[in-house]
Amino acid sequence: MAPRLLQNFNGGRAHIVTSNPTAVEALHVTLGKLGVSASFPALIDGRADLDPATLQAERDILFVDGDLDNPLALDIDAGSRQPPVPVIGLVGVEAPSRLKHLVNLGATAFLRKPVQGAAVYTALFLGINQFLLRGDLRARLDDMDRRRRGRRAVVKAIIAHMQDAGVDDDEAYECLRRESMRSRQSLEDYCEAFMKKRAGISGQTTQPRLIGHSAERR
Repeated sequence: MAPRLLQNFNGGRAHIVTSNPTAVEALHVTLGKLGVSASFPALIDGRADLDPATLQAERDILFVDGDLDNPLALDIDAGSRQPPVPVIGLVGVEAPSRLKHLVNLGATAFLRKPVQGAAVYTALFLGINQFLLRGDLRARLDDMDRRRRGRRAVVKAIIAHMQDAGVDDDEAYECLRRESMRSRQSLEDYCEAFMKKRAGISGQTTQPRLIGHSAERR
């Protein structure tokens, strides 16, 4: 299920990275009306005095002026190009290189300078919710990839249980599935643990015990 779209941004914390506060005065005022506090990190040698490690994805929002040359060093996820917090670009000069820089920072919405107050809520809505949707999609893809890799362990566990218990593949699968539910693990994680335990006691007479139809019949 996709995350619910946020419509109320009260309690948020905006960091406005710019060298021209006058051009974003309406942004500052409108954020306050929406319940979002705002600060202007100082620029030291062209870099914002802001520690990305202190940012919280559930609260912080970055507004970054595209007319600045690389004012932030964000830890961007290489696979999803997802920044640690929502980024909204402040666009002055519409040069491709400036826009590309904002896109590479992971900006999911943009505001033209000088900022008009009427455009702020839309930018917040799009920027924050696109950030959340992308994060959810990335988590889903990571989970699918993990499960895909885990299928090897499932196949191995099915074959091993067929050999140990003398059952067919359907019964072996059902037994493993039932035990994974009992242990509150995903099937893939349970089968991986099952195979590790089985390998650890190979050479001994006792095998990992599963409570399945075969055990019940015995």
